[in-house]
Amino acid sequence: MAGDFRWQAQDARALGSALYGTLLERCADDIEAGGPTAELLKDHLGYRRRDVMPLRLLAGVHAVVLTGEAPELAAFYPSAGGRLPDDAQTLWRRFRTVLVEHRETIRPWLDHPPQTNEVGRGAALAGGLSFVVAESALPVRLVEIGASAGLNLRADHFRIAGDVAQRGPEASPLVLLGAWQGLVPPPARVEVHDRVGVDLAPVDPTTETGRLRLKAFVWADQVARHARLDAALQIAEQVPARLVAGDAIAAVHRLQLAPGTWTVLWHSVFRQYLPSDRYDDLDAAVRTIGEQATPTMRFAHLTLEPIASSTPDAFPVTLTTWPGAHRRRLATAPAHGLPVTWLTGEAPADL
Repeated sequence: MAGDFRWQAQDARALGSALYGTLLERCADDIEAGGPTAELLKDHLGYRRRDVMPLRLLAGVHAVVLTGEAPELAAFYPSAGGRLPDDAQTLWRRFRTVLVEHRETIRPWLDHPPQTNEVGRGAALAGGLSFVVAESALPVRLVEIGASAGLNLRADHFRIAGDVAQRGPEASPLVLLGAWQGLVPPPARVEVHDRVGVDLAPVDPTTETGRLRLKAFVWADQVARHARLDAALQIAEQVPARLVAGDAIAAVHRLQLAPGTWTVLWHSVFRQYLPSDRYDDLDAAVRTIGEQATPTMRFAHLTLEPIASSTPDAFPVTLTTWPGAHRRRLATAPAHGLPVTWLTGEAPADL
């Protein structure tokens, strides 16, 4: 367990979170010393690395901070208006105090997988949908598995702004600056007629409880991610999407194509939470749907999933369309989605 916390600390630092890197390293030491971190986690010794227990623990503490219950630690959390500390020892002492004093509040967070619903990944979805519609100009029925709160189901309402492209509504509260690099997805007009998200425990982004869950899982020193989340929550209030509780693979098996539309199945950083013996089940369910597609009743499988690589852009954006099972790697991206580097498309025009 201590080794997993140290591995997660390295990952946090690589993704730009010095705060969480420091805290996770101290937690690892505390686990080995039998401290309050070990006490909190004693009923979770059988977890798998893909369960990312360190992030669950950090989210529980973050929730305590965001609800105003730990003002001394909040002074070091930028998400709560604090400033990053110069003294790691003081930071750890205050964090450790929260583990002790609020352990009953933190403990339930250990039972929930991370649900950041990282909206930076919506930049990949927005571009991917352009490729889909450029292939055939049909309206889209968008389905996301592992959807959490379904914020990325509204990706067509995000504003892509930067040096290579300007896409999406100009008045959108969510502006993804520098979201696209490399080539440019085709300028197709995307019309999303239906939005459905499936998750084992969907989060309602229109409720205070749901918003706290989403914010707690976003790393406390990454204020740009928090700003994006706040903007996406505004869009969620304006653009409805249906959220369904259930097993993702069962939902794919039930999926039906509709005449005169694209049915687009999307997921991002979801596959790792499946048991490994269910990977083939998901792939088979997707192929079965694809075989039903016709030129006027199309199906697309669009993903942003990690591959085995040590590079920071080890999350390819992959699109497979039916009829024909035409598979393309469209882009690469880092874990949180930004920026997306498009490998196919058009040369950017002068803006």
